[in-house]
Amino acid sequence: MSRSLAREFLNAPNAITLTRIAMIPVFLWFTFHESRVDSFIACVVYAVTGATDFLDGWLARKKNLVTVIGKFLDPLADKLIVMAALVMLVHLGRVSAWVVIVVMAREFIVTGLRTIAMSEGIVIAAGQEGKHKTAFQVASITFLLLHYTYPIDAYFFSFDLDANRVGTWLLYISLFFSVWSALKYFTGFIEAVYRTPARLDGRDRAAGYSRDAGSSRSQAASTASDSDSARTSAAAKPGTR
Repeated sequence: MSRSLAREFLNAPNAITLTRIAMIPVFLWFTFHESRVDSFIACVVYAVTGATDFLDGWLARKKNLVTVIGKFLDPLADKLIVMAALVMLVHLGRVSAWVVIVVMAREFIVTGLRTIAMSEGIVIAAGQEGKHKTAFQVASITFLLLHYTYPIDAYFFSFDLDANRVGTWLLYISLFFSVWSALKYFTGFIEAVYRTPARLDGRDRAAGYSRDAGSSRSQAASTASDSDSARTSAAAKPGTR
């Protein structure tokens, strides 16, 4: 069955991904107005948007609805959601600009390396560091969008929750995992692209030498056999007077 762009766009996983992208201006609008109610709504919308990150990919694999456009949209949605939130938080003075620069640089570097690796037919598996980075990133931005201090009065204890401070510390933890995962990916890229082919080339040359030597021996044996056959044939003919 031929591919249809409209059919791929309208399947359930891609519809979820497009909905996640469409929610970006919603939580940005509520974040920009900076009130307790608006910040709480922005926090909830972003939390739902970030928490459903796994849903579209899981549904696509379960229902066998993996598409080319889905492979493009899913990572794009993740990056757009995070970058949009961080840029708005920088604008509001809740996050330092250098943190966002490091996060964006990491995403560009890893995406570039992954593209080059794919063009070479190499797949570099993502490590646990990247998953930790994503989890802490979603949690940190959720608290930073919540922003204000909220009194927590539980049955056995009570305290004031400074959402902005908690979000800032979680963001620094996610930044650590961002840099760590980028370094791990870079070393994996170097290993796969530059070191492994050298070893494979060495083995290929050795195998090629063995094949060439075997071929030469086979040709020599064939030539010797032909010569023996020619002498035997000549001896079998009656001599001429």
